[in-house]
Amino acid sequence: MFCEKAMELVRELHRAAEGRLPAFNEDGLRQVLEEMKALYEQNQSDVNEAKSSGRGDLIPTIKFRHCSLLRNRRCAVAYLYDRLLRIRALRWEYGSVLPSALRFHMSAEEMDWFNRYKKSLATYMRSLGGDEGLDITQDMKPPKSLYIEVRCLKDYGEFEVEDGTSVLLKKNSQHFLPRWKCEQLIRQGILEHVLS
Repeated sequence: MFCEKAMELVRELHRAAEGRLPAFNEDGLRQVLEEMKALYEQNQSDVNEAKSSGRGDLIPTIKFRHCSLLRNRRCAVAYLYDRLLRIRALRWEYGSVLPSALRFHMSAEEMDWFNRYKKSLATYMRSLGGDEGLDITQDMKPPKSLYIEVRCLKDYGEFEVEDGTSVLLKKNSQHFLPRWKCEQLIRQGILEHVLS
């Protein structure tokens, strides 16, 4: 009983590869909260009994349960916080549109948090760099050249370049395009950087 479920939540995240988001364990988190409620209620009854009848022999048990409560709380908060850090990193890696496989692993509250973070980041980027704003999610690594050769992995349709020309992105077609316009599509898996 004591903290086993909470430790399992933390182990579950530890086993997941870096940058990977495992499915939200709602059942495990609910069990931890139920255990915490049971420990709290047992402590309350023992504290009342110790006060009313002066039983000092209950104090070590009360302290043990209290420490278990604190450990459960730390593990649950660590689980939730680590998931939020991973979701925040996914925004920088994949952009504002997450693949459906990742969205499937998120709870409704995490999706809401992701959407609020996405809006907050977009508002901040619009406030930078004048009228158009500045996309700080581009060029996560300094570019070696301004144009890159890319291969289209999926049918995407028309793609407008900064000079106003349109390029038709069809599956297996190759194009020489500005890096900053392609990075988001590369992260989403629509384009692939061709290394010659």
